[in-house]
Amino acid sequence: MEQLNLEKFKSEVHRVLLAKLDLEKLSRVNSGQARQAVSGLIDEIIGSQKVPLSFAEQEKIQAALLDEVFGLGPLEPLLRDAAISDILVNDKDHVFIERGGVLKRVDAGFRDDRHLMQIIDRIVSRVGRRVDESTPMVDARLPDGSRVNAIIPPLALDGPALSIRRFGTGPIAAEQLVAMKSLTREMMELLSAAVRARISILISGGTGAGKTTLLNILSQFIPSNERIVTLEDAAELQLAQENIVRLETRPPNIEGAGAIRQRQLLVNSLRMRPDRIIIGEVRGEEAFDMLQAMNTGHEGSMTTIHANSPRDALSRLESMVAMSNLNMPERTVRHQMTSAISIVAQVSRLSDGTRKVVSISEITGMEENIISMQEIFTFTKKGIGPDGRVVGAFQPSRLRPKFLEQLRVAGIFMPAELFEQTLEVS
Repeated sequence: MEQLNLEKFKSEVHRVLLAKLDLEKLSRVNSGQARQAVSGLIDEIIGSQKVPLSFAEQEKIQAALLDEVFGLGPLEPLLRDAAISDILVNDKDHVFIERGGVLKRVDAGFRDDRHLMQIIDRIVSRVGRRVDESTPMVDARLPDGSRVNAIIPPLALDGPALSIRRFGTGPIAAEQLVAMKSLTREMMELLSAAVRARISILISGGTGAGKTTLLNILSQFIPSNERIVTLEDAAELQLAQENIVRLETRPPNIEGAGAIRQRQLLVNSLRMRPDRIIIGEVRGEEAFDMLQAMNTGHEGSMTTIHANSPRDALSRLESMVAMSNLNMPERTVRHQMTSAISIVAQVSRLSDGTRKVVSISEITGMEENIISMQEIFTFTKKGIGPDGRVVGAFQPSRLRPKFLEQLRVAGIFMPAELFEQTLEVS
């Protein structure tokens, strides 16, 4: 059967299926029984239509309709592919994916804008959020922790748009990151030692650079006897510890009231006896409260920030503190930053799609009104190889960090050769 006619027939079967289904009754039985019952009903409807179909066509229609009833329709086959890291729906006809750091268009689409809106509503309603003309932008998450952003008309001119950032089915191991040459073993040893010694870390980078992945990995080195409180706009962290409380912001209700912002969650978290506070991403006035927390007994806390370099990260952080309207002198703010944060790890997605920790810098103090930094490790790009891969090297600066004394006090000793070995990457 032609593709166009097959789609038309599938739509007709879907219409008849919805008319026959008792969705309320279906929700009360377990998913396995429900799928089996719906599968049998689909076979019955297809048989009653008396349309000649091959076995492959019948299987394709059945799978698509089961995805429509129990899942996210055309997105389900993409979500089942663990190699896909991003699913980007520009409009009902244009769907792109990122696999291995490379974007490409896929043969998937929606019947119309209404179909796409139904899928978006299904996603956001699961986490108690909504999207309509009064709130045309929404952040949500899937059950596996993948982050979802949707934006609809009138803000999206060509129809609803949907972006899904996936984080895998579980925490990635530090060894995997080293094996992928995202950083060297020495760099990982230094960062893991800093986490164990309760040295606060700021992870900086652009969109899709791997900030959250690195934060998840570093959190694995937090001792199991410490209590962690996480704060996020849309929950996406996948921490391995047991002693953890996860908090999430809340958008305003239909009357525009009841919103809970990250700053309010942060203030509340200080009353929850946390040993460490992990903020998924600092992006506003909560930056001041975060610095205060790090300076008053919550050392070893971590967060991420959008910035192009370690120096830019500190500038952005300073701007966010200014959003709290406390009219603090510039020098006071910078002194708070140098006292609270010791390490800035810069991550980047390179032109070949690979993600690397391109810099690990230490904040060493202040010289007059300027925050002093020194780079401990850096990735130097040297060119592009014949296979299109980035060629470069991880290089140590051969400067010994000032926080080595903190590591020694914590019973962690870093050998001198850790800061001397260069690793070529091709």
